[in-house]
Amino acid sequence: MRDYLLTLCVTAAVTYLLTGPVRKFAIATGAMPEIRARDVHREPTPRLGGIAMFFGLCAGLLVADHLQNLNSVFELSNEPRALLSGAALIWLIGVLDDKFELDALIKLGAQMISAGVMVAQGLTILWLPIPGVGVVSLTPWQGTLLTVALVVLTINAVNFVDGLDGLAAGMVCIAAAAFFLYAYRLWYGYTIEAAAPATLFTVILMGMCLGFLPHNMHPARIFMGDSGSMLIGLILAASAISITGQVDPDALKIFEGSTRQATHAALPVFIPLVLPLTIIAIPMADLILAIVRRTWKGQSPFAADRGHLHHRLLEIGHSHSRAVLIMYFWSALIAFGTLAYSVHSASMWIVLCVVALSAIGLVLLLMPRFTPRAPRWAESVVPPRYRRRKPAPVVAAAPAPVAVEEERIPVPAGINGATAIGNRGRFTDRRKAGTPS
Repeated sequence: MRDYLLTLCVTAAVTYLLTGPVRKFAIATGAMPEIRARDVHREPTPRLGGIAMFFGLCAGLLVADHLQNLNSVFELSNEPRALLSGAALIWLIGVLDDKFELDALIKLGAQMISAGVMVAQGLTILWLPIPGVGVVSLTPWQGTLLTVALVVLTINAVNFVDGLDGLAAGMVCIAAAAFFLYAYRLWYGYTIEAAAPATLFTVILMGMCLGFLPHNMHPARIFMGDSGSMLIGLILAASAISITGQVDPDALKIFEGSTRQATHAALPVFIPLVLPLTIIAIPMADLILAIVRRTWKGQSPFAADRGHLHHRLLEIGHSHSRAVLIMYFWSALIAFGTLAYSVHSASMWIVLCVVALSAIGLVLLLMPRFTPRAPRWAESVVPPRYRRRKPAPVVAAAPAPVAVEEERIPVPAGINGATAIGNRGRFTDRRKAGTPS
């Protein structure tokens, strides 16, 4: 675990330290598009944050290659090289899109080519474990098509959810944390070496997101752009493909007893394997709803609009920060709830906790005007808007000055019978001034 923590810290540090210079580079090169109708931010913000995230990925892989306990991942598997090849291609297309706004079909083709590059180097789905049936082997064409579809769906799901400051990076970090715990359990709990690459990919992905988040939280100083969102989406998809397609379910030793008992025992273990998209259920639901909504209106599925889930949260009255936190909450609930059920499916407390937390989430979702207040002892570490307002000291009001009415001296009528009331400093008395009358 110490090697993973070191890899995580190095990846996060490199990403964090490079984001500042990358921001200056983005401003110098003009990678600051004008504000569009669907955008939430009010000022032009530089993109190209994916440059720092990509170098963080390279640093994490380089450090892991020189660690004794993680070096075996590079010696026994070609998956790290396959991941780096696909990530470099999709990152390059993302950088060009952040600068020149590429067509949606060009980006879709690049996503498919990146997935094909990983498949050509061995990062593909070889079989699918199905409860009650067992392991179903896939032909090379079936495995390739399924791998490409999973990569494209995951990349676009992450890209679609990247609409608020810190939203995509935080949700992917939560999903990567849940996936890391599951892959780490398969590796050390069941001594399955095939789960080692996915464990390494997810911990590096966590470091990339954690290093970029301080620069991307509201108000964001830089956006990751498509160069970052497509990159982290591809890494997340590669982790799911590595677990699903390379881990042999027979090594889990759960197919014992009758078929019914084996199926019941295998179900919680198969949930993250067969349905790896549960860790990004919120982005995937947003993707499906966006496609249905745009197709129903006669638009292209890739046409941008303001109908995403985070836009709806803003419309019902939630603030920017609260909308992001609500999306974090639901992502963590689904990801870690699935993880907990896969570990202890027989425990009813897990189901009850998930139901209770879902109820709390619904209450927070339907109360946009509610502002929680931190306790007194925590006010020094929370933002000012969550602190209790101190009552203003009561100051005795000073007595109002009594208005003294001026003595008004009537002035004789002047020209055209006009009468002036009050002093006229502009008109001097000529007699007093020594002038002839």
